[in-house]
Amino acid sequence: MILRAFLIFFGLSNGLYSYKCFEKDLWRHLLENLLAMLPERLAALVHRLAAEQLNIVEEIRIRTNRPLEIAFREEVRFSNEVVTAEEAEQFLGKISQFSFYMLDEQLRRGYITVAGGHRIGLAGKVVLDAGQVKGLRGISSFNIRIAREQIGVAERLVPYLYKKNWLSTLIVGAPQTGKTTYLRDLARFISQGNLNHRIAAKKVGIVDERSEIAGCVNGIPQMTFGHRVDVLDACPKAEGMMMMIRSMSPDVLVVDEIGRAEDVQAIMEAVNAGIALIISVHGNDFNEILRRPSIKSIIENGNFKRIIELQRQKKPGVITNIYDEEGRRLRRPLS
Repeated sequence: MILRAFLIFFGLSNGLYSYKCFEKDLWRHLLENLLAMLPERLAALVHRLAAEQLNIVEEIRIRTNRPLEIAFREEVRFSNEVVTAEEAEQFLGKISQFSFYMLDEQLRRGYITVAGGHRIGLAGKVVLDAGQVKGLRGISSFNIRIAREQIGVAERLVPYLYKKNWLSTLIVGAPQTGKTTYLRDLARFISQGNLNHRIAAKKVGIVDERSEIAGCVNGIPQMTFGHRVDVLDACPKAEGMMMMIRSMSPDVLVVDEIGRAEDVQAIMEAVNAGIALIISVHGNDFNEILRRPSIKSIIENGNFKRIIELQRQKKPGVITNIYDEEGRRLRRPLS
C-alpha cells in the first residue's frame, strides 16, 4: 500500500498498474538472483526450457546424473542433458555460502532458504545419531520451490474474517493449493492494517517451522509484511506458539500445517489467552479433517470461527467453501 501511494504521489501514471508492474519486475529480479546461483550451464537450461514462462515456474529440480526438471502449473519439462556431480556440488556450495556450520544447521532440517524466500529441499544419504536425523551427506537431489508473493490475494476474505476483531480461521487444503500464500498475505494485511476498511494494524506472531511463510534468511523475513510482525523461524510449531504467547504477546498467531497433538495443546493455550489464530491444515476438504480426532476436537469446541477450503483447479488458491464454527456454508465458490 505504501509503495502504491508512493508511485501515485510521484506522478507515475495509473498507480495500481505501476505498482503491479513494479511488483512483477521485482519478483523477476529476485528469480534472476536465484538462477545466478546455478552453475552457468544449468541456468542456461532453465532459460531455454522456461523461455517466456518464467513467471509460472513453480519448481526446479536438480538430480545428479538425471535431466533437469522444471514444473509449471500444468506441465513438466525435462532437459536433454543430465546434471553432473560437479554441477550439483557447485550448486550446494553456492546456496550454503560455502559455510560448513550453516550447512550442517540447515541439513538437519532437509532444506535451505535463500534470499527471496525461495526454499531448496535436499535429498541424499541421511546421517543418524542415536536414531535421530543429524544431517545429510552425498546430496544428489535439490528441489527449488519458487517463492512467489501474491500481495492482496487475501483481501477478498476480509469481510468474512474480520468482525470488529480478527476471527480465528482454519485454512484447509491439499499440497500446492495456496495455503501458505493466503497465510502470508493475511499476515501482511493484519500487521499493516487498512485505512479503507478502517482496520488497525495488529501484532502478528508467525511461527514458521519450514521457513515458507516469511522466507527468513538469518532471521530476517524476505517477504512483505507490516511493521507489527514478529517471526520465529525454523521453530517447531507447538514450542513456537508457546514462546510467542509468553514473550511477544501477539494479537494474532499465524502457523502453517498443524496436526500433532502438541500443536492442538498449544492452540488451546492461545485461545485461552485471547489470541486469534490464522492456521492451515493439510486435507482435501472440511469433512476429511473432521475425521482426524485432534482436529475434530478443536473445531467442535468452536475454537475456529471460520473454515476455508482451498483447491487447485486451473491454478492454486481457488476458494471452494467458507464455513462458520457451526459448519454452515457462508460462501461458495470464491475463485
